[in-house]
Amino acid sequence: MELVEAALRRIERLNPSLNAFLTVTADLARRQARAADRELRRKRASRAPGPLSGIPVSLKDNYCTRGIRTTAGSRILANFVPQEDAEGAARLARAGAILLGKTNMHEFAYGITNENPHYGATRNPWNRECMTGGSSGGSAAALAAGIGLGATGTDTGGSIRIPAALCGVVGLKPTFGLVSVAGIIPLAETFDHAGPLARTVVDTCILLEAMAGEYPRGAVRPNFRKLRTDRPRKFRMGWPKEYFFERLDAEVKQAVEAAVQSLESLGGKVVEISLPRISESVEPSTNIAMAEAAHYHQSMGYFPARAEEYGNDVLKRLEMGTEVRAVDYLRAMESKREVTRDFNAAFDRVEIIVAPTLPVAAPRHGTKEMEIVGEKETVRSAFVRLNRPANFTGHPAISVPCGFTRTCLPIGLQLIGPYWSEARLLAIAHAYEVTTEWSRRRPNLD
Repeated sequence: MELVEAALRRIERLNPSLNAFLTVTADLARRQARAADRELRRKRASRAPGPLSGIPVSLKDNYCTRGIRTTAGSRILANFVPQEDAEGAARLARAGAILLGKTNMHEFAYGITNENPHYGATRNPWNRECMTGGSSGGSAAALAAGIGLGATGTDTGGSIRIPAALCGVVGLKPTFGLVSVAGIIPLAETFDHAGPLARTVVDTCILLEAMAGEYPRGAVRPNFRKLRTDRPRKFRMGWPKEYFFERLDAEVKQAVEAAVQSLESLGGKVVEISLPRISESVEPSTNIAMAEAAHYHQSMGYFPARAEEYGNDVLKRLEMGTEVRAVDYLRAMESKREVTRDFNAAFDRVEIIVAPTLPVAAPRHGTKEMEIVGEKETVRSAFVRLNRPANFTGHPAISVPCGFTRTCLPIGLQLIGPYWSEARLLAIAHAYEVTTEWSRRRPNLD
């Protein structure tokens, strides 16, 4: 009960300035907390308490929740109250998690800034003048502010990893399909992933264990207890010679290179790898996402019938999606298969691929374009370009804090692994985390 009350007090104090929550379920959280206390104190419980019993968490507001409004950050669904829980939400509830509320997000998850025209921007706890990134920005901001011990997100082009990096927390995009997206309001079904965010790798692992479905035979399931005791001794990490290390802010480049040196000290061996067709994936991945998003909104009768209820950025991208030709979509799917083959070939040689999560730290609110190493680039392009490849191929990827800029803004390290390698990814990420200070830093919110 104490954990929940502390989290609710923190929401009351900080949410007016951070705008991380769209709905706070205080009464429900207190009822669940009292029930968890009774179960934990019962001397002869009929069953062992769940692994998350009594642990306060938050859900991104595109996870349907029975009897609790689910807006997806949109005006169109402002009063939508689902009759069933999303599968990921239900799994967390069965594990004993206590729901604090639903977090702010980019409208319909179709954006990367979390500057929402209907509910306001989520503000970064490290600097309220800066973006959290999106579309899971509310979840990341809440965690960075010390609200709750875990949260959920969705990731179609980086929407878990982007805000995790900008807010200095851990975010995991699992293997495509490992965590069910049933009951989550979709963006693009080919790329949509659901996954956890937390302040530490161990907590991220605990959440994943609760949310994950079945692994294929032979795959190793993550286990947070083993994570704490079994350190990876030797591993091969791929350094891509194309794409991922192009056009990086100098502070980001320095932090990521230092992180790779730390991983080498833990037993990692750097192996240069080639992903020859990755640069060709940008347009195909954009075409797939835009076409699938437009199709969903048309199929639901939202677009174009209710076009005036969308924010300008989402409306523009839906309009662009209707212009994607079938032949372009099919060519994009062929590109997806080719790039996936390149990644799989690389994973025949290495266990993980190392990369920055983002080429920059958090820009200020309202920024549309920035200059990186002398070249201008839109914020959207800069945020998505290092993250979309793992959505394109469906490989798991995790972002962990790896440093800070001179202005005390977090920097993220991205580790990408073969399919179903979450256990190994988490083990390497945890080994790095405990030998560095970055995940132990907290923003000053007084």
